[in-house]
Amino acid sequence: MKGKVVLFVVAFCLVVGAIGCSAPAPIKHVIVYKQPGRFCGWPANNGIWRWDNEIVVGFHLDYYKESKTSHSIDRDKPVERVLARSRDSGESWTLERPDGLNSKKEAVQCPGGINFTNPNFAMTCRNSKFHISYDRGKTWQDHYKLPDFGQKNIMARTDYIVNGKSDCLVFLTASKTNGKEGRPFCARTTDGGRKLNFVSWISPEPEGFSIMPSTVRLSENQLISAIRRKEKGLGFIEVYISNNNGRSWGILSRPAATGRKNGNPPSMVRLRDGRIVVTYGYRSSPQGIRAKISRDNGKTWADEIILRQDGRTWDLGYPQTIQRPDGKLVTIYYYTTEEIPEQYIAATIWDPDKFN
Repeated sequence: MKGKVVLFVVAFCLVVGAIGCSAPAPIKHVIVYKQPGRFCGWPANNGIWRWDNEIVVGFHLDYYKESKTSHSIDRDKPVERVLARSRDSGESWTLERPDGLNSKKEAVQCPGGINFTNPNFAMTCRNSKFHISYDRGKTWQDHYKLPDFGQKNIMARTDYIVNGKSDCLVFLTASKTNGKEGRPFCARTTDGGRKLNFVSWISPEPEGFSIMPSTVRLSENQLISAIRRKEKGLGFIEVYISNNNGRSWGILSRPAATGRKNGNPPSMVRLRDGRIVVTYGYRSSPQGIRAKISRDNGKTWADEIILRQDGRTWDLGYPQTIQRPDGKLVTIYYYTTEEIPEQYIAATIWDPDKFN
């Protein structure tokens, strides 16, 4: 009789999928931050950092003003750079407003001495400035100037790779020779930030734009960088490779399309098992958040993964993605739905082992 009961329970679980018997869903969406009357945007510009189960992500907090043709921002009101922090691997979040990120002081030359290997270090780069923190983003030092590298404009977003205590590669974007955006390049400091030297252009100068690199290290000398591209009205992602630690680059692959409306920047991460994952917003219908996985260091990519496609408008995306200790990925982006029309910050927690 006992054996028949066990067989019945197993069969019931398989056929009906009873609560408690089915496997957990591979995709989970959570709200990081939303507020009526506010526009939350652009995590890709500001940085993401993880310490064990603690995650910190930066974003902009504007005021909302509905627009059918541009970003739904009230440009007559101030913008604020803020952080969201999770101490449970992205399941719940709190908002933080560190003073240093919105300092009105004039940016100064970095004196050097930055310890990039400090276990609680974080750096954020934006436009022509950068900030550093030694306490996991709770406080930030006054902002430092980025050099102009002989270019008309520097349009920095946060993308860097630490090589050692005083040694760091920083990946930035400069304007093209005509002054328009843009073209990505690699810079390096070996003296703790006192001097940041131009190393190389990552891609050729485009007719459209080539901006917002997201870079990972494959080996001691090998790097790959995913770039946001736009040509002839279409957005897409290209991946470039360097085999000499950033001194020169070549095209490797084109993983994905990102739709019209200027496309969307990629966030690229290297998983602990060596796979490469790129996440991005898709701005054509159906709008949403997507991903691709490579098992050969970015040369080829498996089928597109739809993380969600319930976006209300094109005005979404700009993701940041990290892998948490249990192997799942946390992808953070700005978003808008019919239920929540004002742009907010969302996170999708998903298991890459359930796909491809």
